[in-house]
Amino acid sequence: MDSLIELFCDVDDCCQSLLPVWRNQWLSAGDIQRQRERSLRVSEIMTILIHFHQSHYRHFTASYTDYVLERLRAACPGLVSDNRFVAFSPSVLVPLGGYLHPRCFGTCPGIAGIDATALAVCKHPRIPAHKVCAGLAARGNTATGGVFGCKRHLVCNDRGEFLNRMLTLGNVDDRKPVPKLVRNRFGPLFGAKDSLSKAIRDELFRTFSVELVAGVRSHMKHALMPLIDNILRRKRAIVEPMIDQRKNIAQIAYSRHRSPVNVLVKLLCGVIAYCRQPKKPALGLGTLPALIA
Repeated sequence: MDSLIELFCDVDDCCQSLLPVWRNQWLSAGDIQRQRERSLRVSEIMTILIHFHQSHYRHFTASYTDYVLERLRAACPGLVSDNRFVAFSPSVLVPLGGYLHPRCFGTCPGIAGIDATALAVCKHPRIPAHKVCAGLAARGNTATGGVFGCKRHLVCNDRGEFLNRMLTLGNVDDRKPVPKLVRNRFGPLFGAKDSLSKAIRDELFRTFSVELVAGVRSHMKHALMPLIDNILRRKRAIVEPMIDQRKNIAQIAYSRHRSPVNVLVKLLCGVIAYCRQPKKPALGLGTLPALIA
């Protein structure tokens, strides 16, 4: 309960500074519409959504009816039914994005890893009839097989913290978003073999002074590599447990969405839940000097 109160206080502080600016932009753009007061505040909706991804529940309805309605009634007297709450969820998409970037991302220490993972929006038998994520999902190939959905690209540091992220269609090449993801970064960037390209490597070093280090493919010429880069390249696997925790613990891999906005809301809440974990996968670079010696 203490962690839930801490989460609410942090989210509410962000909303108090973000929501007035957001609503002023509505006024200046002429897009403001009548906004009725709801029984739940934006910060309360965000807290309940993020807490679901931190809990052990696998379905939101079970979490809301068994935990929220039973145990949080005193803290949130304006709670509504689960169907009504789901209707409220799309309205917090922008506040979730505003909360994620300044408060949940880490800093670049000079060493970063990059990888991508596929997120399916439906099972394979339902692909021909799927219409919910039209324009957001596409057929693509990964190392584990074909997928219909989108791709999540991420850059992380050696402490398991996010530095940048991007969402693309499922058929986008993993190398295409790399230049945009590494802006304002420095030092070596460790990636998988499928992220290696001589053109991209030269562009990153020339434009951003970022050295892309990846495994050499079988058809490429072998080249000498510094020992420290070779050791860190093997430790690039830190990205894999990060992806696994986001998919399985934070539950962002879901194939029964009802709208594209709900897809984005679920992704943002899962990422925030991961970022607020007290313990994340880390490299432990303090042992590297001993390994090199």
